[in-house]
Amino acid sequence: MEIEGENIRIGLVEDNRVNQNSFIQKVRQFPHLELSLIASSGQEYLEKIKGLSIQNYPALVFMDIQMPGLNGIETIKLAKAHSQSIHYIVLTVFEDEDNIFEAIKAGASGYLLKHEDYYSLHEAIQEVLLYGGSPLSPAIARKTLHLLSRPQEVKDVSNTSILETLLTEREREVLQNLVNGYDAKRIGEIISISTLTVRKHIANIYIKLHVNSKAQIISLAHQNKWVK
Repeated sequence: MEIEGENIRIGLVEDNRVNQNSFIQKVRQFPHLELSLIASSGQEYLEKIKGLSIQNYPALVFMDIQMPGLNGIETIKLAKAHSQSIHYIVLTVFEDEDNIFEAIKAGASGYLLKHEDYYSLHEAIQEVLLYGGSPLSPAIARKTLHLLSRPQEVKDVSNTSILETLLTEREREVLQNLVNGYDAKRIGEIISISTLTVRKHIANIYIKLHVNSKAQIISLAHQNKWVK
């Protein structure tokens, strides 16, 4: 399933004109994506959203994290209080640990580096809107996983919250059953999907968790108390 059959409204909050233009060029690669809202600051974005009817809200907004006045995280918090229906993906040039978790706590659905190409942006939109996922740039995912080895330094964010950021709900189901010792065929029977789809989810889990064996997945899951 893809989103290419229908127009999808998206938004951008970015104070740098060069970055705005770069983003616009990437979005133009996909005619079904409609960049319906552009703002140069958090305050401008909030004002524009308040002036729109619910029917005209963007489905997803890409939010710069470093802006004068309201930063991206503060803007997401205020916007979420106004409406829970809009999804947010943070755009940043930094892999800052505090910002990663502050964005998660604020309600961001994903966290991408600004240099991602147009295909990665499109994939991120699909992951959020179609699958309820939480896309992360590979460098951000590695940083997040690294932090799991020192949980005492992670404030107010549980390992469960981190897992929910890394994996979709279906991938977490597959992970749970993998740890319980089931193979792909049996997992498919348990959650009513094909064996091929299960294997695809397992491959995605390997990529997102940066592991290359079932044993590593099980070890990581137990270490971080991801399983029941």
